[in-house]
Amino acid sequence: MKLASSTILGAASLLIAAAACLTPVKSQAASSSGQPALDYDYFKARVEAVFLTKRAGHSRCVACHTENNAPFHLVPLSPGATSWNEEQSRQNFQLIQRVAIPGSMDSPLVHHPLAQEAGGDPHHGGGQQFASQQDPAWLTLKAFVLGEKLK
Repeated sequence: MKLASSTILGAASLLIAAAACLTPVKSQAASSSGQPALDYDYFKARVEAVFLTKRAGHSRCVACHTENNAPFHLVPLSPGATSWNEEQSRQNFQLIQRVAIPGSMDSPLVHHPLAQEAGGDPHHGGGQQFASQQDPAWLTLKAFVLGEKLK
């Protein structure tokens, strides 16, 4: 009887874990302080495009951040692909949570690639990707972190 109960309990635990893995990622849970959640749909539609865009004088974010061991890491694109598939986007969304603090302008995602003169971090190996806080791509990252929606 003990063996059967243990087996049933183990199987139930596995089913619950499997169901959790299959549940679509909508967003990171909001913090207990009431900060906005990170929005997966906005991330996939708008933020990933920032990582794929070539900016004058810089490499695309994806060029370095799929190869490095930095906190900001992206899943490599599939051979011949120009964007991530659904599974890869979900993985990227999980990874981005290392550097995107919901509701915080101190998030490395917005602070690190911004030019120092514009209030950014001077230590970005890829250079300051965004010269000002008016850069449309930077505003997309900011909106994502703050839970805002840009049109």
